[in-house]
Amino acid sequence: MNTLIRPRKPLLALLMSLVSIGFGQIYNGEVNRAIWLFLMYCALGVPGLAVVALYLPSGLMLPALAMDLCLMLALWVYGMADAWRSARRQPDFVPRAWQTSGLYVLVLILCALIVQPQLASYVRNHQIESFRVPSSSNEPTLMHGDFIFADKRYNCPGCTQAVRRGDIAIFTYPNDRTIYYVKRIVGLPGERVQIKGQEILINGRSLTLSETRGVGALRVSEGDEVRRWQVTWSAKESPPAEIDVTVPAGQVYALGDNRDNSIDSRRFGTVPLADVVGRVRQIWFSYADGTISWGRMGKVIE
Repeated sequence: MNTLIRPRKPLLALLMSLVSIGFGQIYNGEVNRAIWLFLMYCALGVPGLAVVALYLPSGLMLPALAMDLCLMLALWVYGMADAWRSARRQPDFVPRAWQTSGLYVLVLILCALIVQPQLASYVRNHQIESFRVPSSSNEPTLMHGDFIFADKRYNCPGCTQAVRRGDIAIFTYPNDRTIYYVKRIVGLPGERVQIKGQEILINGRSLTLSETRGVGALRVSEGDEVRRWQVTWSAKESPPAEIDVTVPAGQVYALGDNRDNSIDSRRFGTVPLADVVGRVRQIWFSYADGTISWGRMGKVIE
């Protein structure tokens, strides 16, 4: 019987917990503790970040994100320290029948390579996803370098959020389906969209509410009976009557807010509703040209 007694290796328990939370506890034979550590870490991970981004007020988002990340790190460090201490308290042990190298590898594959990626994939595909804005085509609403959360509970079977005029939407670029574009929806299915110079008309009604001319740019407040938003044009007058199109059924017309610096439906046509995958909800970070824009972090996009 004594030939089955083996020395417990605290360093090995520590390293296993470093690889995957709860892994060291499994080595120590503490399966229940390992399961709870893993479940708490999973809950604080992608689902926790989704809850923060989707349900908390904008003023609480950044502190809550920081707290969530700190709790995840603290839980991981606790798991490593706990595995180390537990292994030291049990310098010798008799391995159980299931404590084999093959089972350890199987648990690692299940937890780190299947469960966690699948959970993250579900949240990313059905709840919320992060994107980085790579250009200035949606200024002043979205700036180059903004990191945004896109609400994926949008424009899908069973979703409560349908596409509305004024939404800043994420959609698949029609000419390259490996790329996502972000633009504002201005025309809905069946509507007539006209662009006359620097004026947008929907079914003959102008979206322009007010104009402010500045140095090199024209700031226009647009909107309808429900919403309003800000766009910019070049201060130079655009040529008149460029576009007159009726949006086909099942399609939308999308424009960038930086109207003279945007590739949008004026170039690639209307966008199928089936390709609209999310709505921009909030800016969670903003970094460009070596500078962090602290004032933009936490901003809600309407």
